Amino acid sequence: MAQTGKGSRLAGACLSLVRETWLTSWELIKITIPVVIGTKILTELGLINSLSTLLEPVMALLGLPGSLGLVWATAMFTTLYAGIAVFAALAPGLELTSAQVTVLCSVILIAHALPIELSVSSRAGARLLPIALVRLLGALLYGWLLNQLCRIFSLWQEPASMFFKGSAPSAGLDQWAQNQVQNLAMIVVIIFAVVLGMRLFRVIGLLDLLERVLAPVLPWFGMGRQAAPITVVGMIMGIGYGGALIIRETTTGKLEKEEVFNSMVLMGLCHGLVEDTLVMAAIGGRFAGILWGRILFSLLVTYLLVRLLRYHAVRRRGR
Repeated sequence: MAQTGKGSRLAGACLSLVRETWLTSWELIKITIPVVIGTKILTELGLINSLSTLLEPVMALLGLPGSLGLVWATAMFTTLYAGIAVFAALAPGLELTSAQVTVLCSVILIAHALPIELSVSSRAGARLLPIALVRLLGALLYGWLLNQLCRIFSLWQEPASMFFKGSAPSAGLDQWAQNQVQNLAMIVVIIFAVVLGMRLFRVIGLLDLLERVLAPVLPWFGMGRQAAPITVVGMIMGIGYGGALIIRETTTGKLEKEEVFNSMVLMGLCHGLVEDTLVMAAIGGRFAGILWGRILFSLLVTYLLVRLLRYHAVRRRGR
């Protein structure tokens, strides 16, 4: 009976895992297919080169080819996975290093899905424009710093491992379609691995450990006892979840406006620490850059910004 019960629970867990993977994959497939087709049309019309030239000055700051600006722009205005779809279409022919992939993944992690996430920040009570600037400028600054460190210390200069299939310019439409189906299948595999990883981390208590480590630190970054635990949840689970908790707390009047702003700044720079990081690691981002470096950078920027705003407030009161 005990073995039967264990077998039943295991089967139920496997079925739940497959169901969650499929539901997530289907939502992303509906976004990814139009994005891939649009990228192919732009390529055939020669517009990718034009866009690359337009985006090249910005991407050059990050040590990246101009065409990867389209990857970041797609992720910025839609989702991580739509950005991955464009990356899958463009990256195989670019001969990227692991450092370049890590820099790209890092800026995407800081600034992605902005229409949705900035809306959440605004509803939580943080002004939209300052948060948008913090995320965009923060992504560029961190990407630039990471690129400089990789060059100075010769970090991750080996060719990046490409999980995605590219097509030669002379390849036919059938070969391109076959490669895109394989790339889409790879994205589904990535989603499965991320869903499985998240469940394992919950079982072994990693998410709880991250909460316990971060919560005592956050009062140094302009967040009180009410805001700190919520901010930690948002950093780990994502802005959608953490922002919803902030919105609920602001309606009760328990959080000061300054706390809300500081919380949304930190969450904006550093969120989805587990799930989003696993997604970017799956396409070649190095953990030292996309996780640990991002955490340190976000804490430092938030700390400096909090001190600057407080100094400015004191000066205004003193006039």
